[in-house]
Amino acid sequence: MHLNKLLSKKYEIVRQFIKFGIVGVLNFAISTGIYYIFIYFDKNLYLIGYVVGFFVSVLNAYYFNQKFVFKTKMNSAKEHIKAILKTYASYGFTFLLSMFLLWFFVSICNISEKIVPFINLLITTPLNFLFNKFWSFRKK
Repeated sequence: MHLNKLLSKKYEIVRQFIKFGIVGVLNFAISTGIYYIFIYFDKNLYLIGYVVGFFVSVLNAYYFNQKFVFKTKMNSAKEHIKAILKTYASYGFTFLLSMFLLWFFVSICNISEKIVPFINLLITTPLNFLFNKFWSFRKK
């Protein structure tokens, strides 16, 4: 019976990661769409576009991760505020990492600013899942 419980937990984590990926695709579309709008008007606005896209997409991430991925019940405004602050903190950490990587890949490695967000996604998605699962939306 213990083995069944372990397998069940493992499959639940896989299901959550898949759902997290689906939400992540939407977040990526939102943040990247905003990013491309900024660089459409001025290539030098890539960092500002990245910041604005981040803030908008994290709000989306919070909503869908809470309702769809981790299905956590929030009983008060205080719980929502605490969870959204943790969400911004966890995404904030990976955002700072991705900003550094954006600068590094564009300025130092001369990789196109149009491609770097896709590279960053491969690095930050697993980190964001772990932060959200085990910290922001951890079940008590």
